[in-house]
Amino acid sequence: MLRCADGRYYVGSTRKSLEARLAEHNSGVLKGFTSQRLPVVLVWSQAFADITAAIAAERQVKGWRRAKKEALIAGDYAAIQRLASRKGR
Repeated sequence: MLRCADGRYYVGSTRKSLEARLAEHNSGVLKGFTSQRLPVVLVWSQAFADITAAIAAERQVKGWRRAKKEALIAGDYAAIQRLASRKGR
């Protein structure tokens, strides 16, 4: 997960190294969400055994509200569970 210069979060997956992918984003070579919000900073990552699992996790996290993404970045798994319930909203 990347934090963009405007404070928004970008969630993606890569088959490349994180360093290479981050460099692509910050160089502006990738046209899309991050290209207008540079620079970006890596704030959270997780390794997966295969790309299918990585894409599934990417889709899940993309659907989360900002507070839940920030709890993930902070490693606050209790808050993630609380925010996942209707009472946490």
